[in-house]
Formats: sequence, C-alpha cells, structure tokens
Amino acid sequence: MSGIKAARVVVSPEGTILEVHVLALPTKSPKQIVRDVESTVMAGFGIPVDHRKISIAQLGAEAMPKEEEPAEGGRARIHAVDESVSGVHASARVTIELEEELYVGEASGPASETGRRRIIAEAALEAVQHYAHGALTFGLEDVSVVQLGRERVAVACVTLVTPMGEQAFSGSALVRQNEKDSIVRATLDAINRRLHLLTSA
Repeated sequence: MSGIKAARVVVSPEGTILEVHVLALPTKSPKQIVRDVESTVMAGFGIPVDHRKISIAQLGAEAMPKEEEPAEGGRARIHAVDESVSGVHASARVTIELEEELYVGEASGPASETGRRRIIAEAALEAVQHYAHGALTFGLEDVSVVQLGRERVAVACVTLVTPMGEQAFSGSALVRQNEKDSIVRATLDAINRRLHLLTSA
C-alpha cells in the first residue's frame, strides 16, 4: 500500500485479528488509510477487520510542532504532565490548555508499566471533562506503546459515552524523548475532533 512505512498485526491464538498498527506518511487522511487497510485485507485474505481495531500514526503530522502552538478551535494543548510513584502506587497530574484556560486532571493506580501509562491517559481525560462541564463523558478503553518499524508509537482508544450509545475513537503519537507526553498526545489525538465540534456548536 502506498504511503505505508510499517505495520504490525496482533492476532489471538485462534488467528483472529485483535489489533492493526500502521505507521504512514501524511499523504492520505487517517480515515482513508483505515478504509484502505480494511479493503486490502479483505481482498487479499478474505478476512473482515473491524475499523476500531486499526490505529494510524502519521509521520509527517507528528513532525509538525502543533503542541507548541496556542490552543484554538477547541483543540487541547499539553501544559504539564507530572507523575509520582510511591512503592506500588502511582499518581499522575495532567494540565491541558483549552481556549486560553488551564484544566487539571488527576488519576492514580498501580505502579506497573501498564498501570502508569493508563493513569496518565485517564488524568488527561479527566482534565478534558473538567473543561466540558459534563457535556462529554469519555472512558479509556486502552493505551499502549507499540513498536512500528524503527519507531515507538503511543496509541490510545477512547470511548465517548452519550445517551444515544457509545462510540470509540483512536489516537496516536510518535514517542520522541518523553513517553508520558506522547501518551497524553495520543489520548488528546483521539478526542480533539470531538472537542472542536463541542466548541463550535
């Protein structure tokens, strides 16, 4: 497939596709890449893939310093990410900037590698929910850091819960020097478009 730099497929012991992680150039929209992956796998192997299991990380988009620019149009910007570990317990405090205001979220949990990543993402979501004043309810399905080719990529799956049901969104961010910041960026990447719709409504 054109524009694809690397891909990794996670399968169950029974051979069912659980996750598809793709590292791509910014020549197509993530939505189009997901459709291409679905159609390619179906045409080549006759296997249907749930689009919610496909996560996309784009190299070009990540290279742009958008997190350092002022937040506007309902897009969240990282202000600070703090983490502390005491014995087997960890806590995280994430501060984001939205519409020139700061919002803080906190979370705590076990100090395992998976647990620490999760509480950072949960703290980011709590900060966003403070901004939304109850208008949006997000739940973290999962967050992970995966190896795609030569790159490490943070990926997050977030569910938006509404009276009409649930909708899952995925986000990703390349891990440069700070894994914690990348986890927050991946989490915000999953929901920033929903925030834009909220603030433009």
